[in-house]
Order: sequence, then C-alpha cells, then structure tokens
Amino acid sequence: MNEKEVAEIRRRFKPEKSAVTHVRGCYVSAQGEVVSHFDQSLALMPQEEGENLMNLLRKTLSGGLGRNLLNLSFSTAQVVDSPEHKLLMALRDSQLQDQGAVEAFFQQVAASFRLEDMGYLILLAYDSYDVPYRGKDGGSLEDASETVYSYILCSLCPVKETKPVLSYRVPENLFRNREVDWVIAPPEAGFLFPAFDDRCANLYEALYYTKNTGESHQELVDTLFRQELPPPADVQKETFQSLLTETLGEDCSLDVVQSVQSRLVGMMAQHKEDKDPEPLVLSKGALDMVLSTSGVEEEHREAFSQRFEEAFGPDARLAPQNLVDKRKLEVRTPDVKIQVDPQRGDLVETRIIDGVGYVLIRAEGGVEVNGVPVRFSQED
Repeated sequence: MNEKEVAEIRRRFKPEKSAVTHVRGCYVSAQGEVVSHFDQSLALMPQEEGENLMNLLRKTLSGGLGRNLLNLSFSTAQVVDSPEHKLLMALRDSQLQDQGAVEAFFQQVAASFRLEDMGYLILLAYDSYDVPYRGKDGGSLEDASETVYSYILCSLCPVKETKPVLSYRVPENLFRNREVDWVIAPPEAGFLFPAFDDRCANLYEALYYTKNTGESHQELVDTLFRQELPPPADVQKETFQSLLTETLGEDCSLDVVQSVQSRLVGMMAQHKEDKDPEPLVLSKGALDMVLSTSGVEEEHREAFSQRFEEAFGPDARLAPQNLVDKRKLEVRTPDVKIQVDPQRGDLVETRIIDGVGYVLIRAEGGVEVNGVPVRFSQED
C-alpha cells in the first residue's frame, strides 16, 4: 500500500464514514491468558465513547510507511493453502461471526504477543467499503462505486493502570483522592487484511503496524503471517551509522557525513514534491551513488557495499527516513552537543589547530549563553 491508499482507509474510521457496526475483542492478562471476551455494538455505545474507540482503531493506520507501517506479502503457496491465510480469510469472510476462527485468532495472539508487566486488549473490526469511482483527473464520484473492499482491522492496545492523584471537586468544594483506574492506551501493534492495493483488495498482502520503531514484535508476525520483517527502523539507522564508521575510514569526515545526510534529505524532499504515492526506497546501488557524489573513494564504497549486503541482504531496499533524521543535524563530543538546522550545515566545520581538534561554528547574528546575549572579544 502507498500513502494515498493508507490515508483513504484511515478516513473510514470516522463516525460519518464508517460502516463498522461492532467491535469484537478480548482482554489478555500480563501472563498471556485470555481473561474475557466482548462483542461491542457501536450503536449501543454513547457517541463520545464510540468515537474514542474508532480513534484507537484509526491509530493502527498511522505513522510512516517503512517505519511504523510495513507491507507484508504472502507467497502463492500461502494464499492457496496455509493455515495462517485461511484463518485471516475466515475472519474476513464471516464478518467476524465465525466463533471458532475468532477464538483461534485470540489464542494465537495471546501466545505470541506480550507487553512487559501489563495486559492488553485485542480489538477486531470488520468494514465493507464501497470504493467510489475515481476519474483520470483524480476526482471521485461517491455514488459511482467500482468495487466493494471488505477487510478486517486488528489493534493490540495496552491497558494501563492510572496513578492515584489528588483531585478537587468544585461543586462540593472538597479535595478527594481519585481512585486508581484502568485506561486503554493507543495500539502497540496491529494489522489490516487484506491490503487495499490499486483501490481494491489484494489477498496476497497485509499492512502491519508497530508503534515502536525499535521493536517490531517479530514473534507475533511469525505466528500470524509466517513472514520475516526487515530490521526495525531504529536498528536500520544504527546499522547504517556503524557501516559508515567502519568502512569509510579517513573518508568519514564531517563534510562527507553532512553531504550524505544532505543528499538523502534532498531525495526525500524531491520525492514529496513529485507527489509520488509509492514509498521512496534505496537499494545498495543507490546508496553507493550517494557515497560517490559525497566524495567517498571507490575502495571505501566497495567495503560499504559488502558490509551492507551482510547486514541487510543483497536485495534490501531501505527507506531513507530510517537512515537519517531530516529534522536535525547533531554534532557531539563527550562533553558538548551541538544541534544545527539541517539546511545550515555549512556553519560548522572541523579543524586541527596546533595539534588539537576543534569544532568551529561560524556565528551569523547574535550569540546567547543561557539566554544572555554575549559579545566576542577582539583578538590580541
């Protein structure tokens, strides 16, 4: 799925657009036991509570593609005859009314997904979407449906205990301790099945969600999809940084690192400007070109490519937003941290003076220390 397709389905989880009539689910204890089941009709809930429940489900379609949202592809053999795909199809085709399939799904999730010292809710919703016709100009006709997209959305939401606090009750003019309660937090993981691809159902794909870019919950994915996820986004960034350090040698200078960041950020900006709905991903060859235009010698680029294959695989495609932070440029020593606007990396340089390494910052405009404007002293 691309960004436009994700956004189109995300809009379904608003009260005025949704066809979700009820949400099935269960509570799983911190020990991994299914404690209770529920089948909640949205029509019987107060409007505000129903909207809050829809907001929780909608968050399963939030975040960035390649970071929080990951496209998973089933093999043909899985689609034809595999227990994991059959179970997902049974859930969707029965509109969550197949009690055996629902119970089997709950047990599989409970056995493979744990949160440290807390229980969670498994939420399951079914929706049927009359996909409006979309013309070549991008406009859509709500009354002219081309196809019906039926799907399920699953959200795994932690249930957290609130802390006791002192409250003030205005009508009574009294202080009271507020009792400890249990609240539902935004989802830690979830998925959409089948994928919404080219504005119709794609039974060969699912969209997986993880809130934490440092933890993808591979065990859950193994159980439900029998798929291998790429390394989490945070791990990709750490690995990329290590590869630069280990393979560039003397080429790993401030100028080169700034250039690599600038070029990757520029590629992301150009991709956004082009309004390309498909996610931007980079191959080993594309990264080699970035290093080449940043002034890295061929010997070091070859070493980087070899280590890249070992770390990610020869056919890996990485999202550039997983490799660099486009919002900041940070220069750090053991005792000093300097944050620079990524567009003004030219203000910072490194230099060796009398055998001592220095980080130099060109001061344009006023300089403040702890909010106090300071003056520069004249050279002797």
